[in-house]
Amino acid sequence: MIDSEVYQPWEAELQTMRDHAHALVREFNSTCNQSVLKDLFGAIPENLYIEAPFYCDYGRNIEFGKNVYMNFNCTILDCAKVKIGDNTFFGPNVQIYTPCHPLDAKTRNEAVEWAEPVTIGANCWLGGGVVVLPGVTIGDNCVIGAGSVVAKDIPANSVAVGNPCRVIKNLE
Repeated sequence: MIDSEVYQPWEAELQTMRDHAHALVREFNSTCNQSVLKDLFGAIPENLYIEAPFYCDYGRNIEFGKNVYMNFNCTILDCAKVKIGDNTFFGPNVQIYTPCHPLDAKTRNEAVEWAEPVTIGANCWLGGGVVVLPGVTIGDNCVIGAGSVVAKDIPANSVAVGNPCRVIKNLE
């Protein structure tokens, strides 16, 4: 799964891992106790702050830099690695997806998928309701406008908006 190979998400080991993560997420969402996040992610960098509710599949596949803030209702489907750089901030309802599904119905009905990593650079701002699709890299110092759907890489030092998200301004 982590290596972008095809897998079956309902395999017992993966289901057990998701169940464990979901239990920790429920505990965090009901208590807002940031220390629960250490069990979920394996480590907590300096000044990570996540508003509840928060949702993820596994937790262990998410790597945070320092000084990261996630507003209410963020979702990260971390079937592949998700890396979030230092000093990066998310508005409410940001969604990051790594799983991919077959386009043809017959293969899709076989319950197979694969995942592609997502990387978000340092010093970024993702506005409310941004959706980041599998395999995307957002460079350092970017601003992604609210409601954008990021389907392709965004170069560093860019302001990008829309669906599909596109660069409208270079910040250099």
